[in-house]
Amino acid sequence: MTRYIHQLPNWPAFEWDQIALAPMLAAARHRQGRLIGRMEGLGFSLQKEAVLETLTLDVLKSSEIEGEFLDPKQVRSSVARRLGMNMAGLVASDRDVEGVVEMMLDATQNFGKRLTRDRLFDWHAGLFSMGRSGMHKITVGAWRKDAKGPMQVVSGRIGYERVHYEAPPARRLNAEMNAFLKWVNDAEQTDLVLKAGIAHLRFVTIHPFDDGNGRIARAITDWLLAQSEKSSKRFYSMSTQIQKERETYYKILETTQKGNLDITKWLGWFLGCLDRAFDGTETALDVVFRKARFWEKNAKTALNERQRLMLNKLLNGFEGKLTSSKWAKLTKCSQDTAHRDIQDLIDHGILVKDRAGGRSTSYSLK
Repeated sequence: MTRYIHQLPNWPAFEWDQIALAPMLAAARHRQGRLIGRMEGLGFSLQKEAVLETLTLDVLKSSEIEGEFLDPKQVRSSVARRLGMNMAGLVASDRDVEGVVEMMLDATQNFGKRLTRDRLFDWHAGLFSMGRSGMHKITVGAWRKDAKGPMQVVSGRIGYERVHYEAPPARRLNAEMNAFLKWVNDAEQTDLVLKAGIAHLRFVTIHPFDDGNGRIARAITDWLLAQSEKSSKRFYSMSTQIQKERETYYKILETTQKGNLDITKWLGWFLGCLDRAFDGTETALDVVFRKARFWEKNAKTALNERQRLMLNKLLNGFEGKLTSSKWAKLTKCSQDTAHRDIQDLIDHGILVKDRAGGRSTSYSLK
């Protein structure tokens, strides 16, 4: 009895309703282009900051989908170092963090490189550098062996398990993955945004590794989305939106894998999720957009380097209250110079004195 799409005779000859999906695809492409245009108008430094925020979220949320919670400071520091950003507050990162970051950056920064078996093996080895998934030893940097039985996606406590999905047997993996890699690298008429959705489904259906298939599938998705934009700069996070819709994601994935080869509903959900990911950009990059609006508004104001330094600190979220003493210390200037700098910004309507009393006068952005 056929239970899963990979058992169907025409697998993986997917079909979809092009006419039904066309408006959603056109809308996603339009928003994709508008976002890229908006970000390109920000200037190089703010663009880089936006990429840092987006990639940090992508790594964190892709792991959270699988129930793994990474240290945000370690992830941010690892991404910043690889982007060549010299920032204060960077911390050392654990090997498991470095592995996920390396994979995501390789997928997005090197979107023009072909996806190969060795590249996938490197990604997998980076995710599981200790050769284990939790307490269990797994096959790392190679296709799964199924030595302990078929690969199944299971939920529920022992004795009451529910099998959501069973992947193709290990003996099929070489042929399945050779066909997948040939297809995913070949130029074809299918729009690359749609191809990203198809590749995600096809990869998790093959489920070629003992663990990490979801994270690698999302890296492949980002690799193809970067190709669709011809840009290594990431300004939205598909993984963040999938994490928000995690329950729906798993439900439609299971329904699709137990259905037929018409994947219109899956692709409709994928395009909708991408559209909602664009909505999330406004929140995720709030600080970057706020900075852009601030500097645009004050573009004609003559500011010295000390003032620019301190204004950026305030825009980034200054810890505690800003006083003239802190200004002098952080900018390495005299107290008198600090007072003059601050008063000049007050005169320009950029800073205001805080109303709260105390031993020292403090200041905030107006």
